[in-house]
Amino acid sequence: MRSDSVTKGMQQAPHRSLFHALGMTEEELDRPLVGIVSSYNEIVPGHMNLDKIVEAVKTGVAMAGGTPIVFPAIAVCDGIAMGHIGMKYSLVTRDLIADSTECMAMAHAFDALVMVPNCDKNVPGLLMAAARLNIPTVFVSGGPMLAGHVHGQKRSLSSMFEAVGAHAAGKMTEEEVKEFENKTCPTCGSCSGMYTANSMNCLTEVLGMGLRGNGTIPAVYSDRIKLAKHAGMQVMEMVKRDIRPRDIMTKEAFLNALTMDMALGCSTNSMLHLPAIAHEAGVEIDMEIANQISAKTPNLCHLAPAGPTYMEDLNEAGGIYAVMNEISKKGLLHLDCMTVTGKTVGENIKGCVNKNPEVIRPIENPYSQTGGIAILKGNLAPDTGVVKQSAVVEEMMVHEGPARVFDCEEDAIAAIKGGKIVAGDVVVIRYEGPKGGPGMREMLNPTSAIAGMGLGSSVALITDGRFSGASRGASIGHVSPEAAVGGPIALVEEGDLIQIDIPNNRLNVKVSDEELEKRRAAWKPREPKVTTGYLARYASMVTSGNRGAVLEIK
Repeated sequence: MRSDSVTKGMQQAPHRSLFHALGMTEEELDRPLVGIVSSYNEIVPGHMNLDKIVEAVKTGVAMAGGTPIVFPAIAVCDGIAMGHIGMKYSLVTRDLIADSTECMAMAHAFDALVMVPNCDKNVPGLLMAAARLNIPTVFVSGGPMLAGHVHGQKRSLSSMFEAVGAHAAGKMTEEEVKEFENKTCPTCGSCSGMYTANSMNCLTEVLGMGLRGNGTIPAVYSDRIKLAKHAGMQVMEMVKRDIRPRDIMTKEAFLNALTMDMALGCSTNSMLHLPAIAHEAGVEIDMEIANQISAKTPNLCHLAPAGPTYMEDLNEAGGIYAVMNEISKKGLLHLDCMTVTGKTVGENIKGCVNKNPEVIRPIENPYSQTGGIAILKGNLAPDTGVVKQSAVVEEMMVHEGPARVFDCEEDAIAAIKGGKIVAGDVVVIRYEGPKGGPGMREMLNPTSAIAGMGLGSSVALITDGRFSGASRGASIGHVSPEAAVGGPIALVEEGDLIQIDIPNNRLNVKVSDEELEKRRAAWKPREPKVTTGYLARYASMVTSGNRGAVLEIK
């Protein structure tokens, strides 16, 4: 056992004395030491219940003969961080979480880990750590929030942001916005639609790193506590069988995750996180493969913001395994991949039926024959751009319009809410990429303002930043190379015609190569927006969005 280096032998007597200082018994030190990585805090609604999940995990580990030991991981609430400098600190925490977890696990010689995450960057950060450390690990998230109810309709956080846009357009009173404010987020948990947190918790289940229900059992259900106990028990089984994350997170497992991403209609942020996690597992994914997978993967779910169903509905319909079972009917999944259950994907999903064809479309009747996400390329995005095509209205799948250019998110929001953006426009927000932001901010405020003002079916938005899973409409993010390194998005001028062709995966600016070269020769890099602290270090090391914004030692 790895823990023998701190618990066994005469040389380890000083180490043991410190364990005794913790109140540990000799019996506890004779068992495998299992680190419980707790993301509990009192500022993130998706994390305020994790103390209960952690206690349940500890019970499960102890029941199965292990010694559970809790240590923390940080998490940012993207909703609270949205629309101000705080959003620069969201994506960057993914690497802080991975690095700090690695430090704690290695320094204290844990034999196994149970990761207890829930929200946006917390899940991929801990998956990156699991792949890097490669010791037996199980994930159990805090679970999704229940949907809110306003005027008899289910609502979620995206409804709240759009209500603000509707108020700016004079379509909603302050009192009506207040009602949304008080009713949209009614419980603890990760926000109730197929946003980034729930996307990543569901994909953790697909990858094989979480037990059935990890992505969908609501935070307030007692089944979530039971799941946590089983996760604690299961990690001990993994220790006995020496099943490790890299046995599970193989190339085939990541292909399964990309396939299910398309079927579920997950957040575009998964296109950042999956390559980053794969990179830590020693698996390289060229994101252009996403279009090949999308071309043959039917989209079976339209959860909020793409449609009127929510995570609680997906759970009742049979959850992720039911969707996987539908997709497997087309032979699109690698069924022999190992999982934390000790069984293969095929064994896990056998007999998991779709209980509600209104929530999970049968394979014979999909929302579309292609997947929920598309990768776009062209002279505006030579590397890639990403769009959640399942949340784009039909009339915006192909669009051409004049560029309205903004060098930061705040200027774009002011123009949108000031009525300066009109039908047909293409809003371009640049210098918001991983390096230029720095931190690649989410653009939920501008997309929600566009939707709230009734322009969702006539205005597109393009950025080298990224989008919240709560964004909908023709919102194209991750445009690479980013403006800060001289990508073509930096060369776009006010009024240039932008051509969007999602069915054919194209994104172009209608400017000649000669003119673009002329503009490139005149372009000069901007001074860094941040020159001190973690953001400055991050900006100096981060790669582009199409590579998952992984950090690279220069």
